Amino acid sequence: MKIVAVCGMGIGTSVLLKMNAEKVLAKLGIDADVEAADMGVARGAAQTAEIVLTSEELAEELGDVPAEVIIIKNFFDLEEITEKLTAAVE
Repeated sequence: MKIVAVCGMGIGTSVLLKMNAEKVLAKLGIDADVEAADMGVARGAAQTAEIVLTSEELAEELGDVPAEVIIIKNFFDLEEITEKLTAAVE
């Protein structure tokens, strides 16, 4: 499974989201490749990903992609990430 963590500029915030998603996936026993990306890279990466993790504002900017776009309100909240990823992979 390929997952893309997206932030608006640079990759600082997306790396944080990537690391937290990897923690959650490991805890859930789910094998996935999580990639951090800025918006420019994300549009292309989302074409081959199953899931995109991003903020509400960036989800709108990302546009129509074949991946399931999951909106994360707080990139630090492991409980929110766990809840939303669990729902997406079941």
